[in-house]
Amino acid sequence: MRAVEQLAAEKGLAYISIREILSKANQKNESALQYHFGNLAGLIDTLRQSRFTEVVNERTDQLARLLASTDQPSLRQLCAVMVMPPFQIAKQSPDFRRYIRAFGHELTQADDETLKHYNRNLGPSARETGHLLRLALPHLEASVFDVRMNYALRLATSAMVDQAKQPRAFQGKAGELFIESLIDAIQALLQAPVSPETQAAFEAVRRKN
Repeated sequence: MRAVEQLAAEKGLAYISIREILSKANQKNESALQYHFGNLAGLIDTLRQSRFTEVVNERTDQLARLLASTDQPSLRQLCAVMVMPPFQIAKQSPDFRRYIRAFGHELTQADDETLKHYNRNLGPSARETGHLLRLALPHLEASVFDVRMNYALRLATSAMVDQAKQPRAFQGKAGELFIESLIDAIQALLQAPVSPETQAAFEAVRRKN
């Protein structure tokens, strides 16, 4: 899995072969990948699930610490719970930084239904964070909230991918400036008032459907 991350970050997933993966992993037995993962798709699915679980576990810990400190978290604190988990992991792990470079673009290019499916499967801590965000944004009706959450996910992922390409990604004062600015941007996106033009556009879509 680490070999796939490194090669995909360097060349792009579409341009690597099983033979290259085995060579990078110092694995001489060509049947090893098939034995452990079935095929290349199985290897990549296992890799994604492994990284997904890391982020879920980190978000669970961060949300638990936040709710232990206050029963009324602010909107900014909740926005931080959205994006801090992958930042903290990437800050510590060069392998995770390579994973973001190699695979992060998938979410930025996903359609709305894929993003909804992704959000629904982020685990209990993400669902609780979403519920608390919904309570913190009473001026947004459900349809507007869903659209803005999709935008927030795309924004956060795109920013993380760009940051992962920097020479000292996620590190030092520049890394702290990056994550605090990203939290600010997501907060601003979510709490902005709904303009009359946007409200009219939503109503037009409802009438059409």
